[in-house]
Amino acid sequence: MTAALAALSVLSLSACGALDAIGADGDSESPTHRNDVTVGLLLPDRDTARFEKFDRPLVQERVGVLTGEEGKVVYANAEGSAARQSEQFDRLIADGIDVILVAAVDAEAIASDVEKAKEADIPVIAYDRLAQGPIDAYVSHDNELVGEVQGRAIVDALGTDAENSKIVMMNGEPADPNTALFKEGAMSELDDNVDIAETYDTEKWVPAVAKANMEKAIEAVGADDIAAVYAANDGMAGAVIEALDEAGVSDIPPVTGQDADLAAVQRIVAGAQYMTVYKSFLLEAGGAAEMAVARVQGRDIQFDSLTGERVDSPTQKDIPAMLVPVVALTQDNIEDTVIRDGVYDVEDICTAKYREACASIGLTP
Repeated sequence: MTAALAALSVLSLSACGALDAIGADGDSESPTHRNDVTVGLLLPDRDTARFEKFDRPLVQERVGVLTGEEGKVVYANAEGSAARQSEQFDRLIADGIDVILVAAVDAEAIASDVEKAKEADIPVIAYDRLAQGPIDAYVSHDNELVGEVQGRAIVDALGTDAENSKIVMMNGEPADPNTALFKEGAMSELDDNVDIAETYDTEKWVPAVAKANMEKAIEAVGADDIAAVYAANDGMAGAVIEALDEAGVSDIPPVTGQDADLAAVQRIVAGAQYMTVYKSFLLEAGGAAEMAVARVQGRDIQFDSLTGERVDSPTQKDIPAMLVPVVALTQDNIEDTVIRDGVYDVEDICTAKYREACASIGLTP
């Protein structure tokens, strides 16, 4: 993973013209640019597997590389609680942290904390989720495109039967601004192309909530009449598939996902999940670390080159942003995505339970 992150970071920085700003050898130290940078990293929950498994260690690793191992990351996970995240945010401010990366549990509720950081002259970069308040920058993916990719996958899977096919929409947490963007993108593909029979929101993205809602959908629509399920992320996709399986559905209809969790990739190999949206954690986490360190070190040229796009929040316009590309991951491109990028090895995916399924799609150690 270390080698892949280094390669992807160099590639991304070269593409956006930032490499010259930090020096070709990666040495960012100068008399005015200190390396003893302390980055606060606040992540929202543990139900989304990627945050603990990928985002946290990747940010920590990249901050170390950028600062000659002098910098450090102070980390906390809110475990789904906006109140706990606010306490964690306040603690970072009180400790005089240099910069804060935050993936908000509740984008609106965190605005007051961002205001406090601003008053304390601490930059705040919204990570993965667009927080409200006077943030300095935002790094994520084109989240509307994520929904488009999911919605298009369903329409393509249903083919000529799409218009008369009943689907269930399992959206994410309403307080997460990404949820609305995912849904908007999905609806641009699904609206007028399928019959949306039932729609649900999923409190705090909790899979158990998604499973309970799917059980309601099965009762309302009929297990055999559900042609596909739009599940906004992989944790919910797994719960949806579990509910369908328990309802006696032997031929699972197409189910979407997002985040390329290992369990989701294995379900795709086995044919239980139709697709997931792969978003390069390496580019997102690496880019966030680059932005944070550049901001503290006053490297405006590098910071500006990393944030070449602009987004709006309900409280702020023209926020500097880095939006990382996304791709639909299916059985056809596992080797060209998560394996190529070093996220998983073939051995990680093709355990004994999935060895036969892997062999059937040409995925072998």
